[in-house]
Amino acid sequence: MEGSERSCEEQSAKARGLLHTWKGYSCSVTPERLSLPRPVLQVALGTQHGLLLLEGGQVHSFGVLPWRQTRVPEHSPVLEVALSGQRVVCVAAGSLHCGAVTEDGGVHMWGDNSAGQCGLTGLSTVPNPTPLALLDSTPPQRVLVLELSCGDRHTLALSAQREVWSWGSERPHKVQQLEGRYVLQVACGGAHSLALVRCLGPADVSRPPVDKCGQCHQLLYTMTDKEDHVIISDNHYCPLRGESLQTALPDPVPPSVCDANTTASPTVSEGEHLANGGLSAADSAPQPQEVSSAAVKTSQYPDKQEVNDYLRRLSHHSEAQGRKGLQALLAPSAGGSSLNSLVVSCASAVGERVASTYESLSLRRMMNLYLPTSLSRSEGDSGQAKKSCSTGDIQDEAGGPGRRLSLPGLLSQGRYAVHLLSSSYGSLLSPRLLRKAGRPRTHALAPSPVGGVCEAPESLPSLHTEVWSWGQGQLGQLGHGDQQDRAQPQCIKSLTSKEVVRVAAGAQHSLALTAQSQVFSWGSNSSGQLGHMEQPSTIPRLAKLSEGIRVWDVSAGDSHTLLLADGDCIQPILYYSGQQVNEAPEESPEERGGAYTQQPVLLPFCMKLGYISSVFAGGLRCAALCDQTAMGHTTASLHELASAERRFYCKLCAVKAQVIRPLLEQESVSSALGQDSFALLQSLSSRFSLLCHLSGQHAASLSSNLRHRQDASALLLLDHIHVFVDCYHEYCSVLGNFQVISGFQTLTKPSIDVFGKNPELLQRMAECSEESPTTADLLAALFYLPTLHLQEYSRLLLKMAACFEESSAEYQRLQDASARFEAANLQLKRKRKEAEFTLHFWKSFPGKMTDSLRKPHRRLVCESSNRALSLQNAGRFSVNWFILFSDALVHAQGVAPHKNPFSTHHVFPLATLWVEPIPDDTTGLHGLKVITPEESFNLLATSAAEKAKWLRSINQAVEQALCGGGRDSSACDSGSWEPPVSRSASFTFYKEGRLREATYEGQWMAGKPHGRGVLKWPDGRIYSGEFRNGFEDGYGEFFALNKTLHKNDYYQGFWKDGKMHGLGTLRYANGEVYEGSFQSGTRHGHGMLRTGKLNTSSPSVFIGQWVNDKKTGYGVFDDITKGEKYMGQWQEHQRQGTGVVVTQFGLYYEGAFKDNKMMGAGVLVAEDDTTFQGEFSDDWTLNGKGVLTMTNGDYLEASFHGEWGSGIKLTGSYFKPQVFDADKDKTGATKLGRLCVCADDKWQAVFQECWSELGCTEPGQGDAAKAWDNITAALASNPPQVHDSNSPQTLSRSHSRTLESLETILQHHGPFTLERYHTIHQYLIKACETPLHPLGRLLEALVAVYRMTYVGVGANRRLLRQAVNEIKSYLSRIFHIVRFIFPDLPEEGGQIPEPSSKPTEKEGRSSDGALESPKPVRVASSSALLLPVLLPRLYPPLFTLYALDKEKEDDVYWECVLRLNKQADLALLAFLGVQQKFWPVIADPSAAEGQRTQVLSTTKDACFASAVETLQQISTTFTPSDKLQVIQLTFEEITQEVQALLRQDFLWSMDELFPVFLYVVLRARIRNLGSEVSLMEDLMDPCVQHGEHGIMFTTLKACYYQIQHEKIT
Repeated sequence: MEGSERSCEEQSAKARGLLHTWKGYSCSVTPERLSLPRPVLQVALGTQHGLLLLEGGQVHSFGVLPWRQTRVPEHSPVLEVALSGQRVVCVAAGSLHCGAVTEDGGVHMWGDNSAGQCGLTGLSTVPNPTPLALLDSTPPQRVLVLELSCGDRHTLALSAQREVWSWGSERPHKVQQLEGRYVLQVACGGAHSLALVRCLGPADVSRPPVDKCGQCHQLLYTMTDKEDHVIISDNHYCPLRGESLQTALPDPVPPSVCDANTTASPTVSEGEHLANGGLSAADSAPQPQEVSSAAVKTSQYPDKQEVNDYLRRLSHHSEAQGRKGLQALLAPSAGGSSLNSLVVSCASAVGERVASTYESLSLRRMMNLYLPTSLSRSEGDSGQAKKSCSTGDIQDEAGGPGRRLSLPGLLSQGRYAVHLLSSSYGSLLSPRLLRKAGRPRTHALAPSPVGGVCEAPESLPSLHTEVWSWGQGQLGQLGHGDQQDRAQPQCIKSLTSKEVVRVAAGAQHSLALTAQSQVFSWGSNSSGQLGHMEQPSTIPRLAKLSEGIRVWDVSAGDSHTLLLADGDCIQPILYYSGQQVNEAPEESPEERGGAYTQQPVLLPFCMKLGYISSVFAGGLRCAALCDQTAMGHTTASLHELASAERRFYCKLCAVKAQVIRPLLEQESVSSALGQDSFALLQSLSSRFSLLCHLSGQHAASLSSNLRHRQDASALLLLDHIHVFVDCYHEYCSVLGNFQVISGFQTLTKPSIDVFGKNPELLQRMAECSEESPTTADLLAALFYLPTLHLQEYSRLLLKMAACFEESSAEYQRLQDASARFEAANLQLKRKRKEAEFTLHFWKSFPGKMTDSLRKPHRRLVCESSNRALSLQNAGRFSVNWFILFSDALVHAQGVAPHKNPFSTHHVFPLATLWVEPIPDDTTGLHGLKVITPEESFNLLATSAAEKAKWLRSINQAVEQALCGGGRDSSACDSGSWEPPVSRSASFTFYKEGRLREATYEGQWMAGKPHGRGVLKWPDGRIYSGEFRNGFEDGYGEFFALNKTLHKNDYYQGFWKDGKMHGLGTLRYANGEVYEGSFQSGTRHGHGMLRTGKLNTSSPSVFIGQWVNDKKTGYGVFDDITKGEKYMGQWQEHQRQGTGVVVTQFGLYYEGAFKDNKMMGAGVLVAEDDTTFQGEFSDDWTLNGKGVLTMTNGDYLEASFHGEWGSGIKLTGSYFKPQVFDADKDKTGATKLGRLCVCADDKWQAVFQECWSELGCTEPGQGDAAKAWDNITAALASNPPQVHDSNSPQTLSRSHSRTLESLETILQHHGPFTLERYHTIHQYLIKACETPLHPLGRLLEALVAVYRMTYVGVGANRRLLRQAVNEIKSYLSRIFHIVRFIFPDLPEEGGQIPEPSSKPTEKEGRSSDGALESPKPVRVASSSALLLPVLLPRLYPPLFTLYALDKEKEDDVYWECVLRLNKQADLALLAFLGVQQKFWPVIADPSAAEGQRTQVLSTTKDACFASAVETLQQISTTFTPSDKLQVIQLTFEEITQEVQALLRQDFLWSMDELFPVFLYVVLRARIRNLGSEVSLMEDLMDPCVQHGEHGIMFTTLKACYYQIQHEKIT
């Protein structure tokens, strides 16, 4: 088996890469086959020698090789041994020199080097292949080369960066003129050069334009200001050495130019140097500004093709930019570069004339007028094009000497004429054309592939190419329309839009092969080598070939051309054009070249060679590489695929040029079709152009694959199959849309105007065999013709796959591609049938509804004209017709009998339609229930089969509509299935109600919005968020336009049943912001309203309870303008009930309010403690009986009338109590806090919301299990109103684990233990730190309201008692919630038994009881459990109040501390009465062992230093338990130091301890010790007040009072 496989491989190798050579074209010519060990990959032919590149990278030479040191036979190829170690990928042969490119991008040169054509210095001949290093100087690096081309005495190299390098007249250098462009191929002629360049795309626009010639430094573009217009020209060229300059002016030349090429070989000819792109020292002579007319051959006006190119580019730019003025229009673009920049500067010089010309005659309109006529003419049909020019006959293929743009001047008639002359604007527009432009025209352009086609994917060859040439041009071989030589590359403008894919250069002629398989030739035609009779041809002209001959490879020799083309069969054929070669050696060259062809002739022997893959010509010789058909090889299939693709592309181009463009140019088309249909025709034409362009790219790619001998694995069709399939699908979709609207029927009359009543052209193009087909049928068949090509792809790929083993990867790949194309082909056929079926339906559809129901994209699925479906409970005379389209179900209704029974119809979009079968009941009805967003109805089928058919059809249509009309509907035919009940779609409501004319886009469930979506009303309202059962429900955002202020109200928060419900933020258009709870669309519950800003007239903040959109209940109102803060009860936006007011001036009021005023009994306290207690009638207005107490204790009992601070009238008695009066208690009788709101009555709405989140309607009334479910749901939710820092989306992994732990119910069985207590404590710490948890949200709200109350103006010392009571109320109410969640937690004061092994426990932050008992216990208290969580958040405002309240006492204490701390340690200890045995000592190193030395009398802050440092930490703690812990540690530090001093255990007595502790307190220097003591006293856990901690606290408090009253004698 292995032997047979090996023999097959050997046979296949022998049949591939066969080389045949011959000379001439006579019938007697017989090709000679060269026998070589391996298949040949490439051939390069010189004048009398050649190079062969064999498989494996070997290089062989044959022919006359004069540079070799040993003679070799001319006809037997010899191996180039010097290249044996290299893998060569490309070879090139010049007249007498050779080159090779290796796999790593290196270059090897050998042969004649007399002109430096090998690039090596110091050698006239290079006998063996020698490496040539190309180095780029910016930045310095080695240049990698892709391919070489050799001429007579020069060489070109194409680098991997797609730049051209040249040598021959000078050292290797980069061709500067092509730098920055993407060069595809280079070719060397005898003394001229060609480069195939990709046109500049959008990515290349940013390349800086070249303004001056790189050699002579003359301007490339010139501007001449004439009397009536400005001429811009690019007629620049470099004069040649020895040329007579009749009008030259001797301009100075920079020395750098003169010295640029002093090393050039003196033997180099002028032509060689020019072909190389260089300029010698002699060439840098002074340049003329103008050249004599003798040097210019053709008309001053450029060719029409140049007009076409620039107009196309300009049209694309104009489409994008609109009418933004001439300067924007002529800005540098993909095709403009420096010329356009000069136009811009010229335009600004011309000024208003250009601007008004542009306004009067827009360039876009001119483009619309001129482009179609110029694009629709083929090369042979130039007669019609001549008629549109007023400057004489300009042939389509003629190229002008340069580009000129003439801008308008002011004519004597007062009108502006526009002369647009250049490759930019081509032919001079005649006044007749201008007059024509003034008439309104509505027809538009046929979209052209130029500029409108995507080049993607990048691996497909580009068809937007240019050909650049330079060198000798005496015989027109440069193709610029003249016979001038050019030292620098210049674009051949007439080839710019010809889609050139390959160029070739002979000794004195040039060739260009296009994607449409046409050959352009120019240059010397002395031997007929151009394929036509022009002698010589200075511009590219088409070679004359028979119709149907498609050339796909070309090569040029000295005086002949070789063409490889498609014939009638798959096998390629050869054409020869040029000199007949007679091999008689005695004849002279002149006699030998007498006979030549007048046009390309077929070489008859080509059919015997097999499948020719590429042709080569050089000198007088021809060569062809062939493959013989071999078993298991894909050669024949590859050739068949390439030939079919080239034929297909040519066909599409012919249809576009001969049918589509003439139709679009017809003025009657747009009026006949109407605006929408004409836009659809334009879209169809654009899609056709895209498809055509893609086919052209693919054809060029296949031809290149054959030339480079690549196998099936290199097919781009396999790599980019999705590009091809998508392109065909998009084209077929637009084609079907145009067919459905009767587009082809409407085009019948315009077609007759264009093609006549007997459209043989259409019939021939459409390949229609029917007798007497209608014009509409011919047009439809013609446009559907491209879709048949998919079947050809499938067939050929399957045929190719048969050449491989079924188990191979190649077979599988080709098989899959074939299957995919076949599936696409079937899908396109199905689309065509659907379009034809729909078109037939519209033809028979009754009248008026057609216009409203017929849509281009809409296809008919089925309809009930056979009465197979009816409406349940319909009226007796009602008529119902149901039509199922691809996007909607239409219900037509009417009354019978009537001429047109269907008077109304309803359209139900399928995306929002649900259908479900009604179970067949005993009545035998076969029903379907149809659900739509605004109505539901039942349909009755005539039978079970009809019911199943309609159910299946509707469900399939719905599914396809949801998939966007998916292309592959094969799944729909496999069986019946239901579309998803939940889906995403858009719908506009039309019935009366709150959603009338609103549009919803989002998720649906069974006919109702359900899930995320966006709802938009016509008046500007927008809701975006969650929906449930048709209503806004969940989190969402809402915008509503305030028509008065012309700004939006914006709500962000939760919704329920279509209304704002839950937490949210509402930002009003007037600047107000409400954050809080909503209920049924109104503010209800706890919330905060901010009105205005600090710099506005009346800024204020309210936080408190709302009921039905009004302030009702307890709340705090901060009036920033007045500097007042109110804390009390509200009712319907007014202060009503008891409350407190504090001002920024220190006034304090508590009492009754009514109708938003201080009215009734109240107490007013001034900053200096002056107090009034009595009746009020208005804010700060005393009115009635009362008592006014002075700061010294004197008081007035009187009737008061007047406003506080502005004079008060009174009638009463003045009392000055004596020291020993029995009634002296009246001075302190006024106690604050009795007329304010009780702490437990504050913020009830905040706690009520927490209970509601836990599922309780009233506090404590609910199910704990349900509460845990609600907690889990709250933690799992992710409302966006939570701050980003706490959002689960940004939580750390540890925080995510915390959320998971909070969701777990802490189950417990058995008696409550201390461990359980600690577990609950840890849970509460986590819960309160998590805003998603109800307890965490409650804590955040309480912190917010507390700070809102007691910060700013609220920092009033008289509010301290209320602030403390409020914290205690928080603790009790939160503890109630905790006990509801954890029912086993003991009530306040309940005992928790401790394990006997741990008699004391310090982890709970609350101290143990001091009473000893046989069984240790701990008391459950809200302070120990919750204060560590709550107090740190409330500490700043609370401690501020304590500091204000104890300000006087603390000042006295601090003054004593500072005074006493001036003393040394021993003096202070003695002063405080500390026993001397407690005085610390220090060890003296010089003293005997055991002896101690007393502390020095001058030492400060050394005694009890550790205890002092410990006590100072009391200011860094928050809770009383933590502060007591610090005091306990301080006592322990003192005890340890004393025990170390006495060296024995010691038991303190208070008399001994107090002076020592007093010393420590003094040295600790705690600034606000009085505030610390008061805070601990107020918030200390009652269970520790009488224990060890209580005694320690009492000692600290006694020290504080002792220090205040300490005196120094």
